[in-house]
Amino acid sequence: MNAAAGRIGIFDSGLGGISVLREIRRELPRAQLIYYADSGHCPYGRRSRGEILARATLITEFLMGQGAQMIVVACNTATIAAVEHLRATYPLAFVGMEPAVKPAVAQTRSGVIGVLATGAALGGDKFHHLLAQHGQSVRIITQPCPGWVEQVEQGDLNSARTHEKVAQYVEPLIAQGADTLVLGCTHYPFLRPVIQRIAGDDVVLIDTGAAVARQTRRVFEREGLQQGRDACPVQWHSSGDPAEFDRVRALLWQAPLG
Repeated sequence: MNAAAGRIGIFDSGLGGISVLREIRRELPRAQLIYYADSGHCPYGRRSRGEILARATLITEFLMGQGAQMIVVACNTATIAAVEHLRATYPLAFVGMEPAVKPAVAQTRSGVIGVLATGAALGGDKFHHLLAQHGQSVRIITQPCPGWVEQVEQGDLNSARTHEKVAQYVEPLIAQGADTLVLGCTHYPFLRPVIQRIAGDDVVLIDTGAAVARQTRRVFEREGLQQGRDACPVQWHSSGDPAEFDRVRALLWQAPLG
C-alpha cells in the first residue's frame, strides 16, 4: 500500500457504489480507495432507517479502522438515513449522494422529468426538499424500481429479464412525456445502456457519480490529503459471499456506463 496516499473510504448497500468509485478513481488516480460493499444486507430499500443507520455506523467504524481519512456514502438511501448522524458523530469529512434533480430541471425540454430511485430514497425528507427547491417549474414523476438493485447485484445487466424489469418502469415515464431521466441510485448507471435503449436516444439520462467524484476531490484537498506517487490498487471488502462478490465486482469494474 502506498503509505503517502490519502485514504478514502467508500461504501454502498452493495456493489452499485462501484459506479461512483470508478469516477473517484478518475479524479484521484493515486489516492488509496477502500471500498465496502454491504452485500450481506442489500438492498437497503427494504430496511428501516434504524437498520440502515446501524449498518452505516458499523461500516464507518470499520473504514476508520482501515485508516480512512474521509468517507463517501455512495448510496442515496444510506445518505438519507445516516449521513447527518455520521457527520455529527465522527471527526471525519463525509460526502453523500443526492438525485440529480437540479441538473435535470436545467436539461429538460418537455418540462417532464422522471426520477428512478428506490422507494426509501423517494420517500425521504431530503428528496422532498430537493423537489420543493428545484421542481416548481416542471413536472417530476417519481418511480420506484424494485428489482433493479438485485439484477445489478447478480451481475445480470443485459438479460431478457433485466430488459423486462427496466421496461416496466421506464416505458410509462416516456409515455407521459419525460425527456430526462434521473438515475437516483448508484446501482442504476450499470443499467444505463438498457435504460437508454428502451427510453430512446432523445431521452437524456443523468446520474451524479461524476459530480460526487468532483466533490470528493474538493473535500480531499480541503482536508489537506495528498495523492501518492504511484497508483494504488483498490482495497475491497464485503459483508456478502466472497466468491460472488469477486465475480460481480470484476464485471462491474469493467462494465460500460454509457
